[in-house]
Amino acid sequence: MNKLPSSLILVFAFFASAILGPAVLSDSAHAADRPNVIYILADDLGYGDLSCYGQTHFETPNIDALAKRGMKFTQHYSGSTVCAPSRCALLTGKHPGHAAVRGNAEIMPEGQQPMPADTFTMAHMFQNAGYTTGLFGKWGLGAPGTVSEPLKMGFDRFYGYNCQRQAHHYYPYFLWNDNQREMLWGNFGLETDDYAPYLIQDQTLDFVEANKDQPFFCFYALVQPHAEMFAPEEVMAKYRGKFLPESTYEGVDSGPRFRKSAYGSQSEAHAAFAAMVEIMDEDVGELVAKLEELGIADNTLIIFTSDNGPHTEGGHDPRFFNSNGSQRGFKRDLYEGGIHVPMIATWPGKIPAGTTSDHLSAFWDVLPTVAEITGQPTPENIDGVSFLPTLLNQGEQREHDYLYWEFHEWKGRIAIRRGKWKAVRYNVAINPNSPVELYDLSKDPAEKNNVASQYPEIAAELTELIKSARTESPIPKFNFPGKR
Repeated sequence: MNKLPSSLILVFAFFASAILGPAVLSDSAHAADRPNVIYILADDLGYGDLSCYGQTHFETPNIDALAKRGMKFTQHYSGSTVCAPSRCALLTGKHPGHAAVRGNAEIMPEGQQPMPADTFTMAHMFQNAGYTTGLFGKWGLGAPGTVSEPLKMGFDRFYGYNCQRQAHHYYPYFLWNDNQREMLWGNFGLETDDYAPYLIQDQTLDFVEANKDQPFFCFYALVQPHAEMFAPEEVMAKYRGKFLPESTYEGVDSGPRFRKSAYGSQSEAHAAFAAMVEIMDEDVGELVAKLEELGIADNTLIIFTSDNGPHTEGGHDPRFFNSNGSQRGFKRDLYEGGIHVPMIATWPGKIPAGTTSDHLSAFWDVLPTVAEITGQPTPENIDGVSFLPTLLNQGEQREHDYLYWEFHEWKGRIAIRRGKWKAVRYNVAINPNSPVELYDLSKDPAEKNNVASQYPEIAAELTELIKSARTESPIPKFNFPGKR
């Protein structure tokens, strides 16, 4: 097998698998010979929100170009149906029944439930392999001052939002620059001088350029197109009046809650959504152009994905845009619309261009994939399976026995997928024996026909598997506590 080029980059929109590992990148290899990795994570982008996945209301040419140069995945799943647990699954390689963070648990006045101090993350693994690591965008896995700030969880550089509630706002009062608040004075009062995605994009490009001659891992956690539905006027103007009738939202535009988690008003939410996706697409294109400018694009694996299905907040109308790709449900659902997400991976000369894969994969597979690529040992007691063989079309691809998700809010929800079969149970917090719904996704990807009564043996098997798929969390709120 040939030795990897000196400066490979993995840009993620969702990630890769297992066959390059120790045979190619042995521990004796110099750190400079190992690939760079960029993982791009959109926020609340649905399976149908990219034109290469069927979006017809607007186009995403730069992300579509990634698909043409690489591999498009049709059976990839997020770590959860909401932000924080999805990111925890990604960084730790554990599904929501085993992960430390299993829901959006808020800390006031800023931040979310931290991971334990001894948590080993994908960023730690990159550091062990000699990489410089950077996080740009949204964190949501530990409030400032806790044991689980980004710089304590394996990242050398951090710029963006610590708190996902504050990431509701595109003109925030401040962003975090490493472990210091960077005040955005141009956003005080009613001013809108500093659009946070632009600032985060600039810092991301600076990080790539500063580390072009050494291996780096860049986790680019975009905040678009999560609500609130705001974009600068120069982009809004391109879409104004194109998606009628418009969707409107009356939010908070002044007072003590202004720019403190409550969404602002938007009278043109359709136009705003298209504008926000365009900005995201332009950012991806600009990042690829930077790699080409630096002469490292051909040594780059790019993976792009989304943290969960499309939201229904702040005036966004996912039904109008078919954002879930005609799948059932949205964000916070455990039907396909809440967790089945797009993923694109590009790696010139390694991943065959213009290909499509139906390999069944999920966020917790990213960590073991990266472990193989960097020649690091795969951590024990994780749920992920490397999918590098799929990316490279080499070797034997190991398959999952099952994929599992849980959501402790909205009366409790559980889902499990085994091959073509998907079992879903709702209201488990108020009824531990709530009935199981069974779907054959090979025939019914929209989950319209519950066939549990037709296949009782399969329904019973998956019900039993659900019982063993999770462990009790030491955090009570993650164990289906009543009618939350």
